[in-house]
Amino acid sequence: MAGELAALVARLETAVERLEKAGVPSLAGTGRPGGSSTLPAEERRQGLIWGEECTVPFVLAYDDLLSGPFKTFFDCSMKIGGDVAAIAKMVQSTFINQRAFLVMASKSQRPLDTELPQVLEPTGKKIQEVIAFRESKRQSPFFNHLSAISESIPGLSWVAVAPAPAPFVKEMGDSAVFYTNRVLKEYREKDKIHVEWVQNWNNVFKELQEYVKRYHTTGLSWNTRGGNAMANLKAAPANCGVPPPPPAGSIPPPPPMVKLEPKAVAVDDGRSALFESINKGTDITSGLKKVTDDMKTHKNPSLREGPKPFVKQSSPPNRASPARDGPTGRPKFALEGKKWFIEYQNDKPDLIVKDARMDQSVYIFRCQNTVVQVKGKVNSVILDSCKKSSVVFDNLVSSAEVVNCQSCQVQVMGVMPTISIEKTDGCQVYLSKGSLSTEIVTAKSTEMNVLIPKDDGEFVECPIPEQFKTVINGLSLTTTCSEKAG
Repeated sequence: MAGELAALVARLETAVERLEKAGVPSLAGTGRPGGSSTLPAEERRQGLIWGEECTVPFVLAYDDLLSGPFKTFFDCSMKIGGDVAAIAKMVQSTFINQRAFLVMASKSQRPLDTELPQVLEPTGKKIQEVIAFRESKRQSPFFNHLSAISESIPGLSWVAVAPAPAPFVKEMGDSAVFYTNRVLKEYREKDKIHVEWVQNWNNVFKELQEYVKRYHTTGLSWNTRGGNAMANLKAAPANCGVPPPPPAGSIPPPPPMVKLEPKAVAVDDGRSALFESINKGTDITSGLKKVTDDMKTHKNPSLREGPKPFVKQSSPPNRASPARDGPTGRPKFALEGKKWFIEYQNDKPDLIVKDARMDQSVYIFRCQNTVVQVKGKVNSVILDSCKKSSVVFDNLVSSAEVVNCQSCQVQVMGVMPTISIEKTDGCQVYLSKGSLSTEIVTAKSTEMNVLIPKDDGEFVECPIPEQFKTVINGLSLTTTCSEKAG
């Protein structure tokens, strides 16, 4: 028996020597218990690609994410090539950095608040590199691909979010929808590999959300019996680190705990009133009314006519919808996370959003007789349920939206890729010379006009059609604009 074991060991050593000569490094001493070089092939492959091996369940689950959904996305990016492949390599480096951080967290206690910035710094720089790469490639034919990744990559900051990081991952993943829709619109009929690319990137964030929800439900899991995080961070590979925490306010803090005082509940099921009436004795009938002649059917024929036929009444005047009502809530003008909230403002002709950034959006809700001016380049502007209000902005990254409004105006001074008008009565859109290629999407709206600038500074007013004519063309429909008579 001993001879057979010795022969088996010799054969294994010979196989290992051949692998090493072929350029495959040995896994002995990789940190896995026993340091065996006879690990399963899948685990050996992951250890070689992703770095230090770890048997902690939430690290192994992250390895499954990297070797499964993320690898599928990465391989698809390599097939597309160009700038898509370049940014995919940067994203891969960022994900590997987060894995190294998870390994460090699995053997460390949670660091002090004063130490967190140092722990969260390295991969934050990598995220900024991904965003900067996208900004430097605005002329790229794959700019929508780069933008989709740039908008959602901050989702790796979930490690700094508590108590519920999973919703944050979903929010960051959803922020790429605008650009992924553009990719689908452009390539759906031309090249299916781009459609697969969109599906794969969405799947990465879907799986990441499920991973975080399962293993880090209330925040990043630390080792309560582990060592010092800073010491383990220094001992980790040079590329270890995680992104910095999200900007203040991107995830609203939990509401303050309210001390609930139990209140005495008065039990009154009507029995007390019943007993009180019974105790009146003969006086119980004192409250009854006397039946008069006009109440008797044999003396009042009108009571014997029965029910009258139904008569349809004229409908009451339409009540103004909430979108048309004036401000009824508490006025608000604040930046929360990456969104400016301007709500319930009335008769404010000089509201100004200063120093706006391109990763921020402006949401204007239920304002009346109000003018909002946005300084700087922002991602999007939304005018919702406003009346006789206006918004003026410099440049937009994505789009402007006007929803449920009445008699509102939108003016762009620079560039605006798209504007959407829906369920609105009366909208004036003032374009600039730099926004003449703007796409205008309308639905369920009336009295819409686009004002196009002339060389002398004046505007030419062009109405947007409200009526359409549709005819049957074989098994399909053909729709054209229909001008109103007169």
